[in-house]
Amino acid sequence: MSDAEPSNAVVNFARRDARDKLRGRTRFTVDQVGPGTLHGFILRATVPSARIVKLDTSAARKMPGVRAIVTAQDAPGKFGIGIADQSLFAGDVVRYHGEPIAAIAADTLQQAKEAAAAIDVGLEAIPSVLTMADALAPDAPLVHEDWKNYDVILEAEGAKRGGNIAWEATVHRGDTDAAFSRNDVHIIESSYRVGRQIHMQLEPRAAIASCEDGRIHLIASTQAPWTVKNVTARTLGLPPSQVRVTTPPVGGGFGVKYGCSVEPYAAALARATGQTVVLINSRQEEIQTCLCRENADIHIRSAVTGDGQIVGREATVLMDCGAYGGEQIYLTTMTAHTLGAGYRLGAVKMTSRAVYTHTAPNGAFRACNGVYNIFALERHTDEICGAIGMDPLEFRRRNVLGDGDIGSTGQVFEGNVLGPMLDCMEAMSKSAASRKSDAEGRLYGRAVTVGTWFVFVGPSAATVNLNPDGSATVVTAGVEIGQGTMMQSLPQIVAAKLGLHPEDIIVKAADTDAAGFDVGVGGGRTTVPPPPSPATRCARKFSMSQARCYRPVPSTWFFRTVVWKSSEGKEPAPRSPMLPSTLSR
Repeated sequence: MSDAEPSNAVVNFARRDARDKLRGRTRFTVDQVGPGTLHGFILRATVPSARIVKLDTSAARKMPGVRAIVTAQDAPGKFGIGIADQSLFAGDVVRYHGEPIAAIAADTLQQAKEAAAAIDVGLEAIPSVLTMADALAPDAPLVHEDWKNYDVILEAEGAKRGGNIAWEATVHRGDTDAAFSRNDVHIIESSYRVGRQIHMQLEPRAAIASCEDGRIHLIASTQAPWTVKNVTARTLGLPPSQVRVTTPPVGGGFGVKYGCSVEPYAAALARATGQTVVLINSRQEEIQTCLCRENADIHIRSAVTGDGQIVGREATVLMDCGAYGGEQIYLTTMTAHTLGAGYRLGAVKMTSRAVYTHTAPNGAFRACNGVYNIFALERHTDEICGAIGMDPLEFRRRNVLGDGDIGSTGQVFEGNVLGPMLDCMEAMSKSAASRKSDAEGRLYGRAVTVGTWFVFVGPSAATVNLNPDGSATVVTAGVEIGQGTMMQSLPQIVAAKLGLHPEDIIVKAADTDAAGFDVGVGGGRTTVPPPPSPATRCARKFSMSQARCYRPVPSTWFFRTVVWKSSEGKEPAPRSPMLPSTLSR
């Protein structure tokens, strides 16, 4: 063992999964399909808005190889992250092109597709709203006519909802009207529009479901095993204890696998057939139904004095959540951090609205909500500098948050980070040679931007087991999605606390039967959750226990090795070095 010092947490530790991944030996979810597994396929709507007037599966059920077909009546439960507004299948109404109507399990994927084509679906088109402008227009058709009846899961002070506004979150500090009424300020207004972005991770969303001892077992390519467990149970009307989720290595996620997607459909088919069912999205299905980074409209208005003080700021962000609230309900609350962070503000008022449209639902995508808000904020900041005639670097240096400053939400910041960072950027910019000659006629320039991010909050759990051979096993619901958290970060952190080498730390693959609740891998929260991390706390407790339980052996004591032999004269297997044969005095 080495000394348990924090500095030992950073070592030249090669990724333990690199060799297998390079040689193609890593087994992702799509590689776990065994012989005899049924194949699932989802029949999806081909229009954005319609009433379902007919759904006849009788002919499809009689087709060769078909084992089961499930529809809305087999999964009546509603789910959601902030609002329980979504069902697995469209029951009476279709709300987006690609919405699931039925799922089929058959001996082969081709048979499942042919059965889907044989299902008789009658749709009656109804008016749709495909843009946020359409959805917010007076007398616009409602995407959810029964929105008042949905269960609200996310309770937030001051939040509003109604009609095609799925959720509205507002942060208001100080008197913005007074700030903008001052006669010594410049008022700068900016508007930006950004489109959707798709993750395009290498491994599509996939799940393998089976029924074991009356419970459902899901092998899922997910960033959030416990979310999959709870949503699957809710939609199928089961206690969460009846669903187990295990997660092999994940072939990329970037946020698209932070929620629940194909897993409940596979589970419903496994329950209906009593057999193992695999459901893997095609690339077309990934693109068609992907939980994209949402398209958004951002409007910012600032009141700034001639010497560069931001005395007031107002902002409105419209976020297209698609047909269902999903992640965007939660993301509306993040605008105050992403759009309101970075700079000292006087009075501030920021409003975010998640808007329903008849389009595919959106979701999390790396630094969700932050990427386009930081883009808009920094473009707006440059426009402020142009309006008041101040150097962009100097303006930022005067206004970035520092130790003791108050953010837009009232949060008090600790430490000076952004100011020294700008000084470092200036020094690097001056010392770096121009590469304008490499532009070959294209636009060339340098920019100064300030971006901040915060770690997602939420519960996590970890167990650290000390093994007889001197190694340790970390049990957690964290998932390796390619970022190295489970392969590099946690082994080094736990090893440093226990005084071990990272090679002696085993990180068990996520299993909800073995690991405690975890919100999921995203937003940097696995390695750096609200400090310290659960794995770090466990390791710290172990190191303290070791100090209490293991006393130095007196110099008058010595170990004597004894070789035991059986009556047949055979030597047994070597004993653990942690368990000496005899202790003599």
